[in-house]
Amino acid sequence: MSVILHIESATEGCSVAVSDEGQLVFNKEDHTSHNNAVSLGVLVDEALALVDSRGLKLDAVAVSEGPGSYTGLRIGVSMAKGVCYGRGLELLSVSTLKLLCVRPLLTMELPDDALLCPMIDARRMEVYSAVYDRALKPVREIRADIVGPETYSGFLDEHPVWFMGNGAAKCKGCITHPNAHFIDDVNPEARWMFPLAEQSFNAGEFRDVAYFEPYYLKDFIAVKPKKLV
Repeated sequence: MSVILHIESATEGCSVAVSDEGQLVFNKEDHTSHNNAVSLGVLVDEALALVDSRGLKLDAVAVSEGPGSYTGLRIGVSMAKGVCYGRGLELLSVSTLKLLCVRPLLTMELPDDALLCPMIDARRMEVYSAVYDRALKPVREIRADIVGPETYSGFLDEHPVWFMGNGAAKCKGCITHPNAHFIDDVNPEARWMFPLAEQSFNAGEFRDVAYFEPYYLKDFIAVKPKKLV
């Protein structure tokens, strides 16, 4: 097990957490400020102060890798790299879409054949999404979707699908298949990063601190409404 600093700033607001052997010892969020550059720095400083006061030895920094907003991701990744350089730590990255799935998987009872479709909001009826099974193995990779009534019907015809994230709310009126389920108020938060970060740490899946770049929303091309399988 390890001690990991977790940084999340891919969408609205930001959050920072510290896990010690899989247990949270620090968690703070700021969803009110419009200046992540300032808020995130304050939260990281508080987290590091707690780590030092308890005599903990950080092993790595985990950062949300996107997809997400250009500004938010740049701030979060820059902060994570700065801590890694300053303290000689390994860098880990966590998919923002997989992160959205962690809380439902840990707190809800889902059927064995359930699929999860986390969504990040974009303009109009566009979302950035992927489809995962309960083990978070990709059933469909990340892409931008312009959502219509048939967009996910290829999955919904075969499985119950749980939609979540800030892009899911606007799709409720459009996706009316009986196998569609929506989970409200699920946001990417640093406190839920530790299972994914621990997994990457144990597998030695470290990022190059000098060259790592996140996945920006602009990197994806929207796919028009159609039946996706």
